[in-house]
Amino acid sequence: MAHFVYIIKSLKDSRFYIGETADVERRLFEHNEGWVKSTRNRRPFVMVHSEVFVSRSEALKREKQIKAYKGGEAFKRLFSKKEG
Repeated sequence: MAHFVYIIKSLKDSRFYIGETADVERRLFEHNEGWVKSTRNRRPFVMVHSEVFVSRSEALKREKQIKAYKGGEAFKRLFSKKEG
């Protein structure tokens, strides 16, 4: 089963949330329904980036890496690659 690392952006405060899941669409739905306590007050969200991995351990490793440079230049490059 594939696993994903995803980044969603709050349309309310423009902040990002980074997570890991096996079902990206379901997870975005859960965030937008308020089922995720840490993001409940920042709804609605849009998906801005996702990456697929063969194993959960690889996805968790990548999630940790992205969180380590959140807000920095490496984080911003994730989005500039898609725009170019």
